Amino acid sequence: MLSASERTHFTMASQTDTGLVRDHNEDVVLIDDRIGLALLADGMGGYNAGEIAARMAVDIIAEGVAQAFDAQRSGETLDKIDPATGLSQAGLILRSQILRANEAIFESALNNPEYEGMGTTVVAVLLTGRRLVVAHVGDSRCYRLRRGVLVALTRDHSLLQEQIDCGEWKEESARNFPHKNLVTRALGAERYAQVDLAEHFTEAGDLYLLCSDGLTDMLDSSQIVRVLLEKTDDLARKTVLLIRAANEQGGRDNISVALIDVSDPDSRPAVIRKRKAA
Repeated sequence: MLSASERTHFTMASQTDTGLVRDHNEDVVLIDDRIGLALLADGMGGYNAGEIAARMAVDIIAEGVAQAFDAQRSGETLDKIDPATGLSQAGLILRSQILRANEAIFESALNNPEYEGMGTTVVAVLLTGRRLVVAHVGDSRCYRLRRGVLVALTRDHSLLQEQIDCGEWKEESARNFPHKNLVTRALGAERYAQVDLAEHFTEAGDLYLLCSDGLTDMLDSSQIVRVLLEKTDDLARKTVLLIRAANEQGGRDNISVALIDVSDPDSRPAVIRKRKAA
């Protein structure tokens, strides 16, 4: 059981916006501060199908994690390490629910012609004890702002990222890449999804950002940091300011953000393990 001193104290806020160009919003974002869960999905597919895929992903993952949280005495054992995988129980639960969502979206597309080809990205964060689990599929991202330095905790599953990794494209020229929104992984694209999962320790003052590419396509890292460092304790206001800044740069896509502000001190190293699991 976690003592009061071992629990991470945090606040959460989220916001989503259609942007200035699209006629409907296919992003879905959810926060649940009772269990320390944040989810963000960016749907894709035919008319309305992307929104359906994103909503299915968020609802299925949120429901499954909440049930596991309640079954384990309000999450008291979620930070325990599984000796077989080296992952925490929280990590195993989060991964299993993402895989469950993938299967449901895949089957729905298979059985409904109007949903053919639908899919969604997902980025998910689960806080337990002083541990933060982050999982993702696609190009929705999670960042950590610590002592003024913004670091990406996820790596895009995209054609652009593959081109950068193999040296065919420069990262500083990424905004000009002709196919930058093509993802190489998505929930619902295949019967079996590959989920990237990492676990970190939190520190006092950490600020975590989950976002869709509607934000990062419009704002670079320095612009994001400038908003996150705004002198306000109102976390919800920062989500509004991020979306406003993206819209001021053109708002060419749906824009979704979730913020997690950690206030519990922890002096341990930031990254403790990383796993990629199918």
